[in-house]
Amino acid sequence: MEIIGVVKDVKYTNVRDEIPEQAYIPYLGSHFVAGMTVYLRTTFDPKQVMTSVRAKVRELDPTLPIYDTRTTEAQISNSLTTERMIASLSTVFGFLATLLAAIGLYGVMAYTVAQRRREIGIRMALGAEPRKVIWMVIRDVLLLVAIGVGAGVPASLALMRAVESQLYGLTAHDPSTLALATVGLALVACAAGYLPALRASRLDPMVALRHE
Repeated sequence: MEIIGVVKDVKYTNVRDEIPEQAYIPYLGSHFVAGMTVYLRTTFDPKQVMTSVRAKVRELDPTLPIYDTRTTEAQISNSLTTERMIASLSTVFGFLATLLAAIGLYGVMAYTVAQRRREIGIRMALGAEPRKVIWMVIRDVLLLVAIGVGAGVPASLALMRAVESQLYGLTAHDPSTLALATVGLALVACAAGYLPALRASRLDPMVALRHE
């Protein structure tokens, strides 16, 4: 066997595969040829090139079948089908978890406001402004958010190694993504707590003082 050249490392079937040991044998020197894969590099639209290639092959040999034509981008995309499905499911479950958390926080704050109705009535009767009542409730929300962030961020950092094995082309250690997710959840929590706070600021002091 004569070695006529060496090529760069290349992954064979999947972007996650380890680079295998491969040898390229000349087509005419192989005794068992079941098929042939041809790669074309072009600066034109790949779909137009595929059409031209099919027409040229039919011109050379009408009986030669051509199948499974696709771009490199499509081949990479197909190899990431499982990861894409996991990402979609994670997005759906994450949205549902955020929605349930917002509903739960709204319920907790609504119950807290109801429990402090008499206190709020006294504050307003003594001259407390509505915006200060809103801030009083939102402050409790921010305290819960701070506790959640304090527990959630270290937990997410601890789980990064496990999550990283499911990513391709991305790193789990992405401060901007973590910060964006944290800010997004904090905003959702504040929105969930704002409605009870707004309702508390509109209480009639006389009605609130009669509340048992």
